[in-house]
Amino acid sequence: MQTFDKIQMLESMVILTDSREKPTKKADKRYESFMFPHRRATLSYGDYTYNAQLPSGKWLYDESETVKGSAVIERKQNLDELAMCFTSQRERFEREFQRAADNKANIFLLVENASWEHLFNHKYRSKFHPSAFFGSITSWVIRYDIKLIFCKEEYSGRLIREFLYRDLRHRIEQGEFDEPGTD
Repeated sequence: MQTFDKIQMLESMVILTDSREKPTKKADKRYESFMFPHRRATLSYGDYTYNAQLPSGKWLYDESETVKGSAVIERKQNLDELAMCFTSQRERFEREFQRAADNKANIFLLVENASWEHLFNHKYRSKFHPSAFFGSITSWVIRYDIKLIFCKEEYSGRLIREFLYRDLRHRIEQGEFDEPGTD
């Protein structure tokens, strides 16, 4: 793929938001901070991924079908929501991460309004014990090769954009999306 085609592909990037994500004022603010076009789509796993147009004009993913992104961000609004995923919703959460792993997706777990300090000092409402919570998180980081990101809510849109953009850029540079017959 020629350099010009690579630039065009990066410039065509669209952030896909899972159709199950509830529309709220906070979500709208997050989307505004993407500074990229965004669309709703049904994602097989994760809350956000990207789509981009190949030099042939074809898109990486057919958005009329369930999208299995090569890089996804699973966003949680706080440690309480994440604790629920490791307790009462563990089976569903594990199936989602297993689908991503089966597809060899690059998985980012972004947890807003959280830090290791909050987790260790039980600064969350769930009764999930900090040592069990820590064990679950670290086990999943290893098992599913998750990139864990704690951040303030106000930065989540920017982080979503940057991690997805950098993943796409890296894959383009590695020739992952080169089409037959191109240089």
